Amino acid sequence: MEQKKRILIVEDEKNIVDILRFNLQREGYDTAEAYDGEAGLTLAGSERPDLILLDLMLPKLDGFEVCRRLRESGDNVPVIILTAREEEGDKVKGLETGADDYITKPFSMRELMARVKANLRRTEMRMDGGGGIMDTGSGLVVNTDTYQVTKEGRAVDLTQREYELLTFLASHPGKVYSRIDLMEQVWNYGYVGDDVRTVDVTVRRLREKIEDDPANPAYILTRRGVGYYFSAGQ
Repeated sequence: MEQKKRILIVEDEKNIVDILRFNLQREGYDTAEAYDGEAGLTLAGSERPDLILLDLMLPKLDGFEVCRRLRESGDNVPVIILTAREEEGDKVKGLETGADDYITKPFSMRELMARVKANLRRTEMRMDGGGGIMDTGSGLVVNTDTYQVTKEGRAVDLTQREYELLTFLASHPGKVYSRIDLMEQVWNYGYVGDDVRTVDVTVRRLREKIEDDPANPAYILTRRGVGYYFSAGQ
């Protein structure tokens, strides 16, 4: 029997936790709950969830700090941040601290479940494995069996989303993809809007990790007004 996916809810509003727990369990997920950032960080370590729903405005440690500490510890569990505010800055800051996705309150359960399933589906795709070694020919190597990326022999620590964006672009060198293309192909979302900003932030984080000079990238290049593409570098 397949083991249920476990989702950690880190949210200080009990009514929201209750609604999320009810709907997630109805969809067949196991849940764990924390009502402040410190407890959330502790449970993330002990429960080893498959995904975390993380509110930004939390007691003790805010969601930004929780996500930052998770990523610094090497935990690349998918994180969807929940924010009650529409400010672009919150979303961008959350993504820059290592979150994979965001959803703005008030959200529909239908949309939330779609995002949860999309993020978990990417995890399952990674578990299936297969493929072997992808050598770009310029010092950057992707092992698609172990999901490890190395640059000139040194390991590069990527989040799941960054890894998937890199492998997708590197699998189609020279082909330019718009932000909307990437939202559909990598993020598995059939809708757009301000979500396309997510692509820009993820590209920026990825460049900071794999490029010698992120301001003058050699691997992930921009075709102005069109989108992004992968080059084997110089």
